[in-house]
Amino acid sequence: MRNRRAALAAIATAASLALTLTACGQNSEGGSEEDPGSTEGATIGIAMPTKSSERWIADGNNVKKDLESKGYKTRLVYGEDDPDQQVSQVENLITQGVKALIIAAIDNKSMNNVLQQAKDANIPVISYDRLILGTENVDYYASFDNEKVGELQGNYIVEKLGLKDGSEKGPFNIELFAGSNDDNNTRYFFQGAMNVLQPYIDKKQLVVRSQQTDLNQVTTLRWDGGTAQKRMDDILTSAYRSERVDAVLSPYDGISIGILSALKSDGYGTKSKPLPIVTGQDAEVASVKSIIADQQSMTVYKDTRELAKVASNMVDAVLNDKKPEVNDTKTYDNGAKVVPAYLLEPVAVDKANYKETVVDSGYIKESDLN
Repeated sequence: MRNRRAALAAIATAASLALTLTACGQNSEGGSEEDPGSTEGATIGIAMPTKSSERWIADGNNVKKDLESKGYKTRLVYGEDDPDQQVSQVENLITQGVKALIIAAIDNKSMNNVLQQAKDANIPVISYDRLILGTENVDYYASFDNEKVGELQGNYIVEKLGLKDGSEKGPFNIELFAGSNDDNNTRYFFQGAMNVLQPYIDKKQLVVRSQQTDLNQVTTLRWDGGTAQKRMDDILTSAYRSERVDAVLSPYDGISIGILSALKSDGYGTKSKPLPIVTGQDAEVASVKSIIADQQSMTVYKDTRELAKVASNMVDAVLNDKKPEVNDTKTYDNGAKVVPAYLLEPVAVDKANYKETVVDSGYIKESDLN
């Protein structure tokens, strides 16, 4: 009887110890599990589009760093411009039990099903820089004033061609490029630029010799520089046998580099045939170096360090039952709801101000531009 009592006591002690370990969050592999009801030290999933752009590498690292400074853990994944891969990655993050998601979508309409899974798991979603369309399961949107980006590009062209202040100069030849047709920002960038340029096109002070002026004619899938280069080659061959290009609206630095390659292959960049005005966006190192070398004309600087802070602050607020700060509750209708947004201000950068904007701010090291 004594042995039986001793055995029962040992079993009870072991059960009590097991319960204690479980309460302390120990799992069978000796690691610790997050309390399902707690957000302290929670893991946040970050899904970025691609590592092929230095901009998205910086965004991912900045978001990760800012969240970790707030005490969160992170899982950062890159979809490598494959929408199916990104959806699979987000599904995995949900399965792994992340407490929130920050997503810069590759394809803005590919996320509907997977975000329903996030909703069912009570996981808030922050749409990062690219608005996710067609679903109610997007809680907040962190971005820049995207229409303003296009306005800065359009105004730069108008100013450098001397068309402002009622000037009747011209006609000047211009070609139009836009971003990827599966990125919601594309239409905002293009709309902002065309708000500025269209009046001059209507007055024939600006002429699009290719006659490609509709958004669906000028998009560049996946923002790919090689695709832009090929299209610019085709335009030069078909529409500029004896004429010259005076300006090219380019929405992004990677596209600008492709356009410039096509122009240089066609003999542009000499004293007798100078390069046209070429715009850009994102202040990538290669394009800032190109600006310094008098090739690309300008870029639009968007301090993604600040955007990372906005997104991580949104997550932190939501997980602590607070309302994130927003400054736009009307503009960004994704087709299922108007997504409350916080928009940062972009800045036009050219050779005259690149040092004070992107170097002095620490965004780019001066040594990287040498």
